[in-house]
This record gives sequence, C-alpha cells and structure tokens, in this order.
Amino acid sequence: MQGKEWGANGTSPRVVITGIGAITPLGLTWQDSWRAMLEGKSATRPITHFDASGFPTRIAALVKDFDPTKYMELKEAKRLGQITQFSWAAALEAVSHACLDLSREDPERVGLDVGSAFGALDILEEQSHTLRDHGPRRINPAVAPAVLISTTPCYIAIRMGIQGPVNSQVTACASGIVSIGEAVRRLQRGEVDVMLAGGADAYASPLIMAAFSRLGAMSTRNDEPERACRPFDRTRDGMVLGEGAVILVLETLEHALARGARILAEFAGYSLTADAYNLAAPDPTGRGAARAMSKALAESGLSPEEVNYICAHGTGTQLNDASETAAIKRAFGEVAYQIPVSSIKSMVGHMMGAAGAASAAVLIQAINDGVIPPTINYQEPDPECDLDYVPNVARCVRVNAAMCNAFGFGGQNASLLLKRYQP
Repeated sequence: MQGKEWGANGTSPRVVITGIGAITPLGLTWQDSWRAMLEGKSATRPITHFDASGFPTRIAALVKDFDPTKYMELKEAKRLGQITQFSWAAALEAVSHACLDLSREDPERVGLDVGSAFGALDILEEQSHTLRDHGPRRINPAVAPAVLISTTPCYIAIRMGIQGPVNSQVTACASGIVSIGEAVRRLQRGEVDVMLAGGADAYASPLIMAAFSRLGAMSTRNDEPERACRPFDRTRDGMVLGEGAVILVLETLEHALARGARILAEFAGYSLTADAYNLAAPDPTGRGAARAMSKALAESGLSPEEVNYICAHGTGTQLNDASETAAIKRAFGEVAYQIPVSSIKSMVGHMMGAAGAASAAVLIQAINDGVIPPTINYQEPDPECDLDYVPNVARCVRVNAAMCNAFGFGGQNASLLLKRYQP
C-alpha cells in the first residue's frame, strides 16, 4: 500500500501510535514499569556490577533480573551488548502490544529507528581491558560490529525481516525523541506504512561513572539512593544514571485502520533545535529549548491552553532544571503555571538514549489512563523552579494533549507533542 506524498492536497498522513515495549529499571515490561511509576517507586540502588568503592557516586538505576536468554540464544547474547539485548526485548513487546503481524506486511514498507548516545559501551570497555591485559590476539572479533550504535536497529531488522529504512539517531539525551520524530517524518512523507522507533542505552560503566562524576553531574547521595534524584527540588545535587530501552510502533492512520489496530494516541508535533552555547551546559535562558517547544506546538495547531501535561527532561541537576523551567515559561507564558510538569527520572534515572522514548510512552499512558506520574523526592521548592511539578504522588487528570522534552549534551533540544486520537 503506497502512502501519500507529504504535502499532497496541503496535508500529510496522520500518524498514530499502536504499541509500546520497554525494559526499564522499574520493570521488564512497559506495564510493570508504568505501574511502578504511578506508585512513585525509585529504582536507584548501590552499584554491584563493579567495585565502585572509590567513586564519588556509587549508585545508579539499573535494570534488574534481565535474562537475555529469554529472548535469544545464549551464544547470540554473548556477542551483543546490553543495549541490543534490551532493545530486542522491547521491540518484541511493542510488536506484540500492537498486534502487528509483520509476516503480513510488505517488509520494504516497514522501517526502524533506535536512537542511542553510547552504543554497546559495556563490550567496548570490557574488550579494552582484554587488549591491555592480554594483547590483540585475545580480542573477540565479534566486538567490531557489536559496538556500533547502528548494530541495535540492524539486529532487530534482521530478526524481524524489516527491509525499509533502518537507522540510529545519535543526539545524546535527545536521541529517543528524535528517533520518534524522524520516524514520523518518514511516515508523513509516504516512505513507509509502519515504523518501530525509540531509544536505548546501557552505559553505567566504570569509565562513564567516573567521567560524569568528574563533570559534577551526578548525585552523591550514596547513603540514601532512593532519594538521590530530586528534580526541581532546591536541594538537588545531580542526576542518577539509568538504562533500558523503549520502542513504540507508529503507523499511518490509514494503515492502522485498515488492519483494525487499537490506536493509543496520535502524533501532534515535533521539533529539534540547538542552543549553540556549550558542549556540557544548557543555555541558562532556555531560549533553544523554548524554541523546540514552541515549534512543536505550532506544528500541532494546539494552543498552549490545550496542553494538559509536560513530561520534563528534569535530570535533577542545578543547571538543567532551572533552564528547563525558564524554557517552559518562555514557550507557554503564564499558561505554564497551569500545566502539570513531572520528571520520571526521579524514579528511573537518566536512561540517556532511552530517556525521551520513555517520556513519550508516559504521554501515551497518561492520555489513556488519565493519570500523571509524580516527581518523587520533591521536598523543598526552589525559587528558580516555580511550576507545578506533581510532587511525590500521582495525579488524576484528563489528558487530551501532552508534551515531552529531551535535551542533549551540546545543546540539542527535542520536543514531542502527542494527543488523544479522535476519529
């Protein structure tokens, strides 16, 4: 089935979401993760997969009890990084949730985009130690393809027989939203009928833990890990590393209706902008982030008053939370004070490449369930962060339209708007 050309008759195809799959620090399915978020649970725990005793930060929000052999053969799992293992599991769940039978689809009309910041960092660091200690003859030849960021979507494509556009967006913390947004563009241009899109990362390695600690970006509340990440709170002292994968199934509305799919939400708007300010710090004025939100809002055709919820980037660092608050107020004006804003990073940590995709999944669930997850560990208001951050307890709200943000190192700002599907 050929899609419409973007702009034909002044319109582009409507794009809808029909499936969600996830591996997160809170659960090995999306629904388990979502329930834990609504209960305000924190996944942050002491690090046990390496000796972190000499590190300033010794805590992280990591995936628990994941067994890759439930999704692939052991021999195959040993050749792949955790990012690919997580992504494959999430993709399987997303396709199942969407009731999408890929054997009935034209494989050239199905695409895939899984964004990441780091790729298979676990394999790269492990093999670097092998090279140092034992020399080049001990290096596993499978490491060459395994560490490529593009290996993750390529592996999924091979296993699922997907022959349309297969890609990886690399926009640091914004990668998940950008993958979804660019997947939408392919659907709108008529290149494909279906896209699997999202993000993934598994980057809590000794090197990265040390690097982010040196940068001063991570919380050092090692004695109270579950209370460590506290976005928008006056006492916030940094982010907590997270990991996982979140994949969505997106389709043109025409395709979804033709196969009788259950529609979870509809795409409304998307934008990617740059601060052109600093490689590590956000522009404190929030100008670039505000432009991303404003451009996504303009594409959606919605007014600021029609946005019922913002799932914030909200990392828990002093600079990010203040600049994002300023950006929301720039984009929404006085209406910003009426919109509930929350950060799931307070519970799952910063999942980096998966962060924006997880936030998009939260928007979908909020639209369908009429409930917004909280920002936990919020105790002391910060004069610079003066919006409604849904403190500590989930809130029942009818959500017809919602936005999520993801802001990457180097000033890459992505915003995505979803809305309730109306026939």
